[in-house]
Amino acid sequence: MDLLPFFGDIAPGVVILVIVAAFAAGWIDAVVGGGGLLQLPALLLVPGITPVEALATNKTASIFGTTTSALTWYRRVKPDLRTALPMAGIAFVGSYGGANLAALLPSSVFKPVIVVALVVVAVVTVARPALGSVVSLRHEGSRRHHVIAGALGVAIGFYDGLIGPGTGTFLIMTLITALGYDFLQASAKAKIVNVATNAGALLFFVPQGHVLWVLGLAMGAANTLGGWLGSRTAVARGNRFIRIAFLVVVAALIIKVGHDVWVENLEPLFAS
Repeated sequence: MDLLPFFGDIAPGVVILVIVAAFAAGWIDAVVGGGGLLQLPALLLVPGITPVEALATNKTASIFGTTTSALTWYRRVKPDLRTALPMAGIAFVGSYGGANLAALLPSSVFKPVIVVALVVVAVVTVARPALGSVVSLRHEGSRRHHVIAGALGVAIGFYDGLIGPGTGTFLIMTLITALGYDFLQASAKAKIVNVATNAGALLFFVPQGHVLWVLGLAMGAANTLGGWLGSRTAVARGNRFIRIAFLVVVAALIIKVGHDVWVENLEPLFAS
């Protein structure tokens, strides 16, 4: 008897693995971002799924978790929406543009740049232990503050629509380094922006029919639970916990994306 009839020909073991990955991804995303590191590769294990379908279904699952964690962070941290909401709106547009390009260009074109960016993020975070420990806003209340936030929003939104994994991580780091927020405030704002980037990508993917709805909604339920638990954990544990988790996720992203670059671009050169 088929215990998972709604998932068609997908093996029960693969369904369970993908749903567990979605729960873990929701927890990671809620704390420091980077949940796609688990969720997207797990989706690619589904037989017959295309890269665009995996990306679209990943966004469908993620928007449930990011919305849940954004609401939890907002209730507990009360981030300033005067920065977060305009940044989210611009990121929405950037993500829609990135999703359009995702259907045309392979992500391997951009992955070497992402590895370099992640290494820089890791080095800066380790070299500056006080980074993100306190709020020290730059250009507060000025037009420049919002221009910088908008530029960050459109750039990272575009990246999220195009590739995805690590978006929350990049958002947190840039909010800390460019605008002077601490890890707690940067994380709260990053969740709000991340909801918008997921929505922007889905605005393109849904009408194109790229979403595997049954799998995406099941993953969304697991992602929601993970997001709720992760956001409560992060808020309760504070800046030090978030910083350590941030470094762990950045290291894992460097290993994962670096491996992809090696397999896609360098390994064939050595094999020939």
